[in-house]
Amino acid sequence: MIDAATLATYMVVVLGLFLIPGPAVLLTVARAASGGPRIGLATGFGIAAGDLVHTIMATVGLSAILMTSALAFSIVKYAGVAYLVYLGVRAILEKPEPLDMPSVRAITGAKAFRQAMLAEVLNPKTALFFLAFLPQFVHPQNGSPVLQLATLGLVFVAMSAAYTALIAFGAGALTGFLRRNAAIWRWQGKVVGAVYLGLGLRLALQQR
Repeated sequence: MIDAATLATYMVVVLGLFLIPGPAVLLTVARAASGGPRIGLATGFGIAAGDLVHTIMATVGLSAILMTSALAFSIVKYAGVAYLVYLGVRAILEKPEPLDMPSVRAITGAKAFRQAMLAEVLNPKTALFFLAFLPQFVHPQNGSPVLQLATLGLVFVAMSAAYTALIAFGAGALTGFLRRNAAIWRWQGKVVGAVYLGLGLRLALQQR
């Protein structure tokens, strides 16, 4: 079972990533602004459902690697660290795009859910992120790695659904806040980059 300290650290990191407005947040805000909270909720839950698919795929894939050998899993884990460091450096150096909400048409809740889920499932960056992110919080002394991976993924999905639900109901206020505080958008890449780099540093220190 995952120990409380690891789980708390994981949840803080995930929450930090959620609090920086990304494509999923902006899409949820845009849907909620055009179709109301119900459409925003459907969009957010669709994104969470897509993350659930990635959780299952990452758990199955990483479990298969682990069954091959512990060394193979360690190689994948360190490759994930390298990928997170790469993402961190790129996010820090990259100039932010203009803060423009995606233009969306009014649609039904079911269609909003399907579109958001499909977009998230087919996003290769999300798949790579899950493969790189989840193993960093798996420790052999905490029991079954498969159970740990599944737990971490489900916690991510639950937090994603809860956060996007709040976004859906506060879309109007969030839109105004982001437009009034453009500095948040300008610095969001650097903050996310620092989080990714921090994960790499955390693992490096942990292994000493």
